[in-house]
Amino acid sequence: MISSLHNENLKRIRKLRSRRERERTGLFVVEGEDLVGAAVAAGVEPELILVAGQDVEPELLNAVSTLGSGARVIGVYPQRWGTLGGKLSAYLHGVADPGNIGTVIRAAHALCDGPVVLGPGCADPYSPKAVRASMGSVFARPPARAEMAGLAGMKLALDGGAPTSLADLEVRPPVVICLGAERGGLPADLESRADARARIPMRPDGPDSLNVAMAATVALYDLGHRMAARA
Repeated sequence: MISSLHNENLKRIRKLRSRRERERTGLFVVEGEDLVGAAVAAGVEPELILVAGQDVEPELLNAVSTLGSGARVIGVYPQRWGTLGGKLSAYLHGVADPGNIGTVIRAAHALCDGPVVLGPGCADPYSPKAVRASMGSVFARPPARAEMAGLAGMKLALDGGAPTSLADLEVRPPVVICLGAERGGLPADLESRADARARIPMRPDGPDSLNVAMAATVALYDLGHRMAARA
């Protein structure tokens, strides 16, 4: 049983808090039984598993955990990247909040058959916060990487100022819902390349906008539901 904080496996876990180290090694850390269980369900084998009280002293595992309450199990896994495709998918550009990245990955896993495609300037989907927000969907539906110009199908930009409501827009698959940074949205040059623009209609007494994860979830549900009804 590991009884020293200087153990090489514990050092490895600490180093993987760094995005640079994750990119260098192609590995990432998963904390908690639910996420480790999601990896098992997806058939993803770990590089390393440490269980508190079995492989390592519990207080030492807590010391390398990013969870405030500590973790009973921590695993190190290889990063996996998906491929483009599907009748419905989402493209994110410049989304810097890892929690939003993970939430959109989870929403896409639940609501459509395509991946979340990450463009330039996005947060690391394999950071601890993103992995937790995905609730294991990062294993079942790994994100893909591409620029918007490389996407096939109808590119639909969500824009709060668009004249057309999402509910009134006619679409034919494949469709890629394109969203930009939390505050600025898609850059103007990318929005101009979209095949269509649409807004999510909101109550006049409601907020001015939804955050990117909420907007993506609403759009994926709406379009996915309509596509399924026509099938």
